[in-house]
Amino acid sequence: MVGPTERLAAEVAEVVREEIRQVRAHLLRSARPAGAGLALLATAGGCLVLGAGAASATALRVLEGFLPRRLATAGLTAGYLAAAVVLGRAGLQQLRAAGGGSAWLADEMQDAVSATASQVVPAGAAAVRDELDRWGSARREQ
Repeated sequence: MVGPTERLAAEVAEVVREEIRQVRAHLLRSARPAGAGLALLATAGGCLVLGAGAASATALRVLEGFLPRRLATAGLTAGYLAAAVVLGRAGLQQLRAAGGGSAWLADEMQDAVSATASQVVPAGAAAVRDELDRWGSARREQ
């Protein structure tokens, strides 16, 4: 049986892969020098893949010292995703500042990310809520 955290990770990973394919297609069709914005977006994509795929072993071990494994993994994943959001927003600002086709690309990417987030965030919130409920139940039983 797959737990909510593993299910969320698999769903997010698939969404990330699809978004990366779509972004790559957009970039190839409308490639134009946009410098720092594209570099920031590429970095944001890397952070998102790290957040969806796996967490750093060292940080995970530290978190597991005071949290259950699933909750620790979810927390670390949330940290990576937060970094992706910050870098992504900065990249979109750079693209909009470049104007023209770059501004259009930024709008398209924001729409795609918003649509994806509207599907992933509720699933993630439910998975975290389930884990917190289990963790609280286990602590009360001790």
